[in-house]
Amino acid sequence: MVLSPATAARAADDPLLDQLKAVPGLSVVSETQGTGYRFFVLTYRQPADHRHPGQGSYEQRLTLLHRSAGSPTVLYTNGYGLAASPRPTETEPTRLLGANQVSVEHRFFTPSRPAPADWSDLNIWQEASDEHRIVTALKGVYSGRWIQTGGSKGGMTSVYHRRFYPGDVDGVVAYVAPDDVINAADKAYDGFFDTVGTESCRAALADVQREALLRRDRFVARLQADAAANGWTFSTSIGTADRSFEMTVLDTVWAFWQYSSAADCATVPASTATDDELYDWIDGVAGWSFYTDQGLEPYWPYYYQAAGQLGWPSLRFEHLRGLRAYPGLYTANSSLPAELRRAYNPVPMLDVDLWVRTASERMLFIYGQNDPWSAERFTPSRHDSALYVAPGANHGANIAKLTAADAAEATAMLRRWAGVPAALRSVPSSDLPLDDMIGPRRRP
Repeated sequence: MVLSPATAARAADDPLLDQLKAVPGLSVVSETQGTGYRFFVLTYRQPADHRHPGQGSYEQRLTLLHRSAGSPTVLYTNGYGLAASPRPTETEPTRLLGANQVSVEHRFFTPSRPAPADWSDLNIWQEASDEHRIVTALKGVYSGRWIQTGGSKGGMTSVYHRRFYPGDVDGVVAYVAPDDVINAADKAYDGFFDTVGTESCRAALADVQREALLRRDRFVARLQADAAANGWTFSTSIGTADRSFEMTVLDTVWAFWQYSSAADCATVPASTATDDELYDWIDGVAGWSFYTDQGLEPYWPYYYQAAGQLGWPSLRFEHLRGLRAYPGLYTANSSLPAELRRAYNPVPMLDVDLWVRTASERMLFIYGQNDPWSAERFTPSRHDSALYVAPGANHGANIAKLTAADAAEATAMLRRWAGVPAALRSVPSSDLPLDDMIGPRRRP
């Protein structure tokens, strides 16, 4: 174990640090202290393949927000990587419970990647097994109730962990977690875009996409110039600047509703907007830099999972007929290098969906009314589980954005699962920032 000098000086009379040191495979990278908490950056040695634990390992990053040994513990699976230099934050369940929090970086997001990397080890069971080992190890330190949470892909990850290891935690709060149970059957997404917001806003957004595609030659030339100026390339993943341009235009309306609100419809440029106005607006909403080799590479683990197991939204784009140069472009494989592209296996999502509907217990799902990723939702079972939708909310939907009655019910359910007294009406204020749990500002 590698300790900072300050940490090493306290180690001799530090019971918590002694407990962490006693966990096999756990290393303390750093520690900071705040008002009422301690924050640790840790690594935990994991098998690269849990079915063959003796055949290689990797160091998985995680963080620990410690309040007290007697508090509940929240396991936060964010579905992506942690920040390069993690800093203390808390999720909504952590704040509502006054809990400890263990935040886990998803396998294969760097630096939590085996070397050499066998990408076939990146699947939902392997990651659930990572989390199972972490919970099992840390229950020797935190023996109270455990709640798991995550948003977007992290919410999906929390559901998969619950599916494979239902005894690990006492309840799950999954935020804006898509359930793409039948990958090709995406009518829910098309229905969402046919009805979200006002008719005038939908028409204005459709016009933006059509106008951009009509100006393809000029906009692709601009994108190529931006790429040259910024060192962006396309050949490893998306292929060409023209393909990158089309993918960004297709994603613009999705990105608008994912992160904006109905009030932002006033910012949508008219079809008569200049090239500068239209190009810059799309850049602000979707980002021309994302569908480049440099933008996509950090998220190859997501696209690899989406292509093989998680699924992805397949939209009709009927309003763009005759304007698309690449009809099969809008897939997860389009964002991967050739060696990582793979065929889709429908069995994992069918299995998870059936289990959630029929056999799962103590699962709470929170969705946003105006969030495209909330269009395909999990259906909770009748076993002490529930689903709530935040009115007008986007991909940042949470319990606080529910109606007052729904928020009270959801909070009471969460606190009951965590063993927090029902009489508790508020948790002491914290100086920790709230983590919205939705990961990078792109999909999902």
